[in-house]
Amino acid sequence: MEQDAHPGFEYHNLLTEEEKKQHRQEMREVVLRPLRHTGIAGKLWIAFLVIVFLFGCYAYYLQLKNGLKVTAMRDYASWGLYISNFVFFVAISLVGALISSVLRLTNFSWYRPITRIAEIIAVSGIIFAGLIIIVDMGRPDRVLNLFTHGRIQSPIVWDVIIVSTYLVMSILFLYFPLLPAIAYCRDTLTEKPKWQRWIYKKLALGWTGSHTQWRLMKKSIAIICILIIPLAISIHTVTAWLFATTLRPGWDSTNFGPYFVAGAFQAGTACVIIAMFVFRKAYNLQKYITEVHFNQMGKLLVFLCLIYAYFNLNEYLVPAYKMRGAEGKLLNDLFTGHYAPLYWSVQVFGMALPAVLLLWKKARKPLPVAIIALAVVVAAWFKRYLIVTPIMLHPYTPIQNVPANWAVYFPTWIEIAIVSASLAGVLLIITVFSKFFPIVSIWETLENEGIELEEMDNPEK
Repeated sequence: MEQDAHPGFEYHNLLTEEEKKQHRQEMREVVLRPLRHTGIAGKLWIAFLVIVFLFGCYAYYLQLKNGLKVTAMRDYASWGLYISNFVFFVAISLVGALISSVLRLTNFSWYRPITRIAEIIAVSGIIFAGLIIIVDMGRPDRVLNLFTHGRIQSPIVWDVIIVSTYLVMSILFLYFPLLPAIAYCRDTLTEKPKWQRWIYKKLALGWTGSHTQWRLMKKSIAIICILIIPLAISIHTVTAWLFATTLRPGWDSTNFGPYFVAGAFQAGTACVIIAMFVFRKAYNLQKYITEVHFNQMGKLLVFLCLIYAYFNLNEYLVPAYKMRGAEGKLLNDLFTGHYAPLYWSVQVFGMALPAVLLLWKKARKPLPVAIIALAVVVAAWFKRYLIVTPIMLHPYTPIQNVPANWAVYFPTWIEIAIVSASLAGVLLIITVFSKFFPIVSIWETLENEGIELEEMDNPEK
């Protein structure tokens, strides 16, 4: 799609100056409306997330008090629900690089109204990816030792370095394009409490919308766009190496890096589609998050499902053809055994069926594509669970004379509560962010319609 293919560009050129002014003002009012008022449904949603998060904090307190024995993890399944959740969060965090970097650099214009949604999903995902690793540690008070005494030969240290770096870059990638919006909130939302206006003032960094500021901001964004793509690919590749460098059936694969990256882009894209649908409905953004965006994101999801299907075929076909030793036992458990219902559900509802359904344009309408994306996200989470848990229970050399319950794994209520709290935490960050800052980028959307950048900071224009 060419840069000027977005329908808003041609439409805007047909308007008079007065109509353009009204158009700009209307967008500002619509986008800022959720910041001015939170309805009863929004308050109940935030209260629900806070309750789930606090309950998870209580469960974590019990874990800290009594140790990891309160979980179902033992010598067999030493990685369980926490690590599954970590891999899922790292996966969805890649979407910021995909939507805001890849599409920006390849000159697609339709992505502009959804960039901020992708970026806040990326930031919240990587924050809780780091936190859930600390939760998984038996001695979280020693987390600083990873930085002060870590051995560079260890893949865990590689992961610590890349996660920390990606977190910083993702925050900058969210923050720099947000500067004009923060300044506009500072100048417009004068009815807000003093502490909130103080935050806007400090975060705006003295933004006035001068030509020099716009030039520096766009240059900074361009640099981060280039840097964050290899970094995003690296974070999930290194996470894959955590598994691939561990001698276990199902993990001993050179395919794991691209396999993880493909799955991450698929899951992240589905998360953005769901968020687009929710924000569009809740904040009345139908004019800015249009059916065009759902149609394009649906096409992108089809493409990513097909790529992920290719890597899945590579990952399972070769060992299944040989069916040797521990690999064969694991695959039998996945294909026809205890994990077969979950395994085949993930393959069908998380990859095959979405790829087929989304070939039809009617399925790429807002509601159908959001439902399909929800199925993809749920399947993506369980896919990470299947990557971790069954493999831990099928070591090359089984331990002798151990309790029978060590050979199975089902998470305890404490694990479920903590993981639920982490998911609620991600949603809470996204929700609170959307109540403090515009969830649709005003300047990127208007720039796509041919408006001079300096005009966007002038309330009179």
